[in-house]
Amino acid sequence: MTKTTYSSQRKPSQIQTKSSSSSRKTTKKQAQWLLPWTKQNFIIMAIGLGVIIVGYLLMATGITEGPALPEGKWNNPLAVTVAPILLVLGYCVILPFGIFKSFVKKQE
Repeated sequence: MTKTTYSSQRKPSQIQTKSSSSSRKTTKKQAQWLLPWTKQNFIIMAIGLGVIIVGYLLMATGITEGPALPEGKWNNPLAVTVAPILLVLGYCVILPFGIFKSFVKKQE
């Protein structure tokens, strides 16, 4: 037989064992996954999406059977200049600003 040693000064009959079913209630904590975005972020992202849609619509106006005039100029300058500017603004400025900007007030 092996002799069991206890680090405390109690006898084996005095050691309390807890039953997992009677003394402990198993409660599952629901993990809350919250988006760091607020209503303002979604509004800015919607504006960016609108700017992108307008850019594509303007770019589509340049599609014709003869896109270039005999002088070498395009028929629609909106499709050549304004549409790419709107697309770059929408994709590279407005959408990232809406994603990365934090409008949540930090508690001190």
